[in-house]
Parts: sequence; structure tokens; C-alpha cells
Amino acid sequence: MRSPLLAFVVALTLGVASLHAADAPAKAPAKAPAAAPAKVTDPEFRKYPLPIEPDENVSYGSHRMQRIYFWRAKSDKPTPLLFYIHGGGWTGGDRSVVRTMLKPALDAGISVVSVEYRNIRDSMNDGLVPPVKGPMVDCARALQFTRSKAKEWNLDKTKVALAGGSAGACTSLWIAFHDDLADPNSTDPIARESTRVTCAAVSGAQTTLDPKQMRDWTPNSKYGAHAFGIVWDAKQKLSSFDMFYAARERILPWIKEYSPYELVSRDDPPVGLFYSTPPNLGKDEKDPTHTANFGVKLKEHCDELKAPCELVYPGAPNVVHATDSDYIKAHLLPSAK
Repeated sequence: MRSPLLAFVVALTLGVASLHAADAPAKAPAKAPAAAPAKVTDPEFRKYPLPIEPDENVSYGSHRMQRIYFWRAKSDKPTPLLFYIHGGGWTGGDRSVVRTMLKPALDAGISVVSVEYRNIRDSMNDGLVPPVKGPMVDCARALQFTRSKAKEWNLDKTKVALAGGSAGACTSLWIAFHDDLADPNSTDPIARESTRVTCAAVSGAQTTLDPKQMRDWTPNSKYGAHAFGIVWDAKQKLSSFDMFYAARERILPWIKEYSPYELVSRDDPPVGLFYSTPPNLGKDEKDPTHTANFGVKLKEHCDELKAPCELVYPGAPNVVHATDSDYIKAHLLPSAK
């Protein structure tokens, strides 16, 4: 962590003391806030049955949740890769959400990874600040680990698509827009692998973690406080989002570091944004956490920067790829008919 950010952490500790558990990461990063008893997550749990059992189930780190599930496409040549990050608000969910994309990808000759990672609670227990750092860096590391297995798993590591829904979509976009996290001078061969990808196709993505942007775009926004360790304060009768908004200026460096919107540049890979309902900018939404308003504003930003971005929702204009699977196949298998 850079020295300016260290100074910021000190200021945050002093400045948010009145926010009860909101300042837990800065005051005592090794402990989770006293909000609820720790919930032990089982990396082998899955909500949905999988149509095909994975060929590999391996660890990419020492934490119980740092696991990769790999399905190998049948091919005598190295295959492209679909790297899937499940949603669940960085607090739940599991790898089985990949099920609808699994068989179509394998049938097309695309191998698949679905990754498990530390959730917000795990991150706070491990002393990571802000807590969203845990799931995001875990998924980036899992991508590097997968690339390190390219020869063993028959992968073409130059053809990789990210996919996911909700928080998994946000993480996918964060990786896609982030500068390469590879460390070419590392003694760890996995750390030397690239995190740059061919494309990303995501559904229901939160494209920013900035509460001001969220409220400006969708007034009844309520998502994101937990990413920064901010929890509801019953004494002050403030919602977690109101506390998040109040703390914005103090945690702005973190917001900018972990918001996909802030990381976009012209040389980034193409992204496809898929939403199940039309946008309704500036109005309350039935599901503000997954509103297409996120997509509209990211699309505008990408267009300004000339970064490739396709936005799909019911009634959207100029749709080229109707689904995330179509988008991925078009970019990983451009010669396929």
C-alpha cells in the first residue's frame, strides 16, 4: 500500500469513528465487525446440480475457498477458455451458476473454469482492506493460476473470456479494465502470468462502486457498502447505503481503485454488458442492484474513451450479440460459423 494511502487509512480511522462498524477495516483490519457470527463457507457446496462434473478441482491458494473447477473441451489443439466468476454480492453464491453456459461452451470447443474465492467475511477475517480486495485479487490470481496450467490443461492462454453475473460481473469488469497484474520480476511463476483477456461478457453488472454515481443514476440504490466494511448502524438509524454515502469522500481512493468505471482505457478488451430489463435513468428501479442504468453509464463512458463496449437489454438498439454466450463465441472463435 502506498504511503499516501497509508495516511488516508489513518485519517479514515479518525474520521469514521462515529460510524460504529463502518470503520472496522481501518481500526482493526484483522477482525470482522461485530455484525453477525462468522459463517463458515464450504467450497464444495453447490446450489444447483451441474450437468457435467469437472475434470479438475484444485486449490490456487491456502484458503479453503480458493479453488478452481475446470472442464476440459475435447480437442487435439489448445482450446480457448471461458473463465467464470459467480455472483452473490461477494457474500454467497457458488460455482454451479456456470451451469447454463457450461455445455454450450464445451460443445463449441471452449474449456471452462468456474472459480471460488474468499467472500467479504473471509477477507475481513484475513485483515484485507477494503474487504472487496479479497474476492477481486483472488479471482485475478485464479486466472493467473489457470494460465500457468495451459500446457497441462491444453489451453490457448491468448484466448480467454471472462464472464459472470452481479458481483461476479463487477469483478470480471475490474479484471478486464485493470492494468496487467502480472509481475514479470516475481520469483513466483504464477505471479508472472498475465491477467489481460480477450473479452468479457457479463450479466447484471454493477459497473461502479461509487455511491454518488449509483444514487445519481438510480435514486433508490442500496448496494456496495459491505464491499468497504460498512454495516448498518441501528443506533443512528442509518441504512448501510446512507453510511456508505456519508463516508464517500474518506474512502474515495478505495472506491476509485475497485470501481470498473474508473479503470476504463482505450486499450482495454471489448466488453459485453447484458441486462434483463431496460434502463430507467434517474428513476427508482425495482431491482436497483442489477439495473441496466449501470450499463448505460458505462457504455457512455466507454464510447467517450473509444473503448469497445456492447450494451444489450430488452429493446436495446444495435444489438449484435443477443446473449453472453454468443458474445464469447464471437470473440474466442471468430472463424466459427
